[in-house]
Amino acid sequence: MKLLRYGKLGKEKPGILDSEGRIRDLSTHVSDIEGATISPKALAKLKKIKIETLPLVKGKPRIGACVNKSSKFIAIGLNYADHAAESGMALPKEPVVFTKQVNCISGPNDIVTLPPKSKKGDWEVELGVIIGTKAKNIKKADALKYVAGYCTINDLSEREFQAERSGQWTKGKSYDTFGPIGPWLVTADEVKDPQNLNMGLELNGKRVQTGNTNTMVFGVAHIVAYLSEFFTLMPGDIITTGTPPGVGMGMKPPKYLKPGDKMKIWIEGLGEQNQVVVRDK
Repeated sequence: MKLLRYGKLGKEKPGILDSEGRIRDLSTHVSDIEGATISPKALAKLKKIKIETLPLVKGKPRIGACVNKSSKFIAIGLNYADHAAESGMALPKEPVVFTKQVNCISGPNDIVTLPPKSKKGDWEVELGVIIGTKAKNIKKADALKYVAGYCTINDLSEREFQAERSGQWTKGKSYDTFGPIGPWLVTADEVKDPQNLNMGLELNGKRVQTGNTNTMVFGVAHIVAYLSEFFTLMPGDIITTGTPPGVGMGMKPPKYLKPGDKMKIWIEGLGEQNQVVVRDK
């Protein structure tokens, strides 16, 4: 299933894509796409619905973040060897973990706002993992059972805030709109192998990132089990798993986002994002 949330900001409704890629209204079955409605039991009920009987959503509504009320937005850094190299940083022996504050979550096609003092805004296409079952001290062999689904994420960054202001990565990762997720949550049963997904990002029509999740240093199962050692993962939590090479920081000379820039981001089978950059006031 491809689950989504559509409508004006703060007033999104739950939806599902039908076989023709049209949005169907799910609000008679669930109140929202959130932790309580993406458990294995809840997803099994949704899977029994005859999608073609659901009301068809007319027009082209705004698409919101594909999951709501997430308690945590966790990120993994330097998780592609070639990206670590372009960043001039050593390959980590364990996953590099930081957080994106949940205020940064936005819709896949919403405007991206740079902070007023931003000089080094950057892009990162990443595979998103959405937890469906509470996970604490779990084994790697069982980890994928705790995943409700996957999504496309743009892990936007402000590199000066991240690397040059006391080294606090969260400061450079959490500005409003710095976490577009979606367009939809693709349930885990429809993703044959999360470690073999092509991904890419275009900036102003030019391809700058090309990658595949098979080059991740730590795979999804490893990451989910690893994180569960340190804190409990709750249904609806989001994990963004690292980016392939091609970020602005790694270019020679470096290239950073500016107002008017347009980004197109996609992951195989998980949908596409399109964003325009503006300067916040």
